[in-house]
Amino acid sequence: MPEIWFPNLGIEIGHLDRTAFSIAGHNIYWYGIFIGTGVILGVLLAMHEAKRTGQNSDTYIDFMLYALIISVIGARLYYVIFSWDFYSQHPEKIFAIREGGLAIYGGIIGGVLTGIFYCRWKKQKFWLMADTIAPSLLLGQILGRWGNFFNREAFGGFTDGLFAMRYQLSQVRASDLTEELLSHLVNVNGVDYIQVHPTFLYESLWNVGVFVILMVLIRRKKFDGQIFALYLFGYGLGRVWIEGLRTDQLLIGAVPVSQALSAVLILLSVGLFFWLRSRAAKQTQEEEMK
Repeated sequence: MPEIWFPNLGIEIGHLDRTAFSIAGHNIYWYGIFIGTGVILGVLLAMHEAKRTGQNSDTYIDFMLYALIISVIGARLYYVIFSWDFYSQHPEKIFAIREGGLAIYGGIIGGVLTGIFYCRWKKQKFWLMADTIAPSLLLGQILGRWGNFFNREAFGGFTDGLFAMRYQLSQVRASDLTEELLSHLVNVNGVDYIQVHPTFLYESLWNVGVFVILMVLIRRKKFDGQIFALYLFGYGLGRVWIEGLRTDQLLIGAVPVSQALSAVLILLSVGLFFWLRSRAAKQTQEEEMK
């Protein structure tokens, strides 16, 4: 029987192991490979853009070494804080990153804070660096979501739509299941499947679209910070509806944290865009008057 199934597309995947291979008894997971590949490609893309815009491309290797560490810490802290009901009872699991539990928004916050301090330390232009890195962030997010696919996580509630996806019930974490999913189990030849929205796929494809738009606009931008603001808007706009479909939401009370943050991000990005545009126009006017 297939382990993963897209019944309305006629796609069946017989076996898909979350472990890619092992080294000296330690499993190397596909999730980590996708994340690692995203980081490498992201750095290369940022270096290419830096060269195009006359920046020192080595700056981005140096920055990424700091940003990667702080972003992972931020992603873990975000997840632990908003899953404190569990981790307060199992504090020994707080540092068990290999078992999963990284939240992308925590990583973004950590990366932005690192960028602010790094630019002050190295006397770099923060908004220019933010524009240069924004497409790289999307590249990492596009690939990272496919790691979720291999892990059988980050999926949505029940659907019978065109992209409906089935996972074998036995291969899914119990904490990601809902009463709705359990009430719509599909049994095929004695094997139980849940049928869900493949939200990992929705977000990956959405980010591909935003990535293409940013790569077109980055050569036509009018002011520093424009591409970063558009990244925040585009990513937030996609996440605000996709997050509402997921079954593994981090909550404050009954409010999905990442969905609420996405909505706030959309508003902030609009304000940031117009503030930066106004500031750039004022600077141009002052230079012309000299």
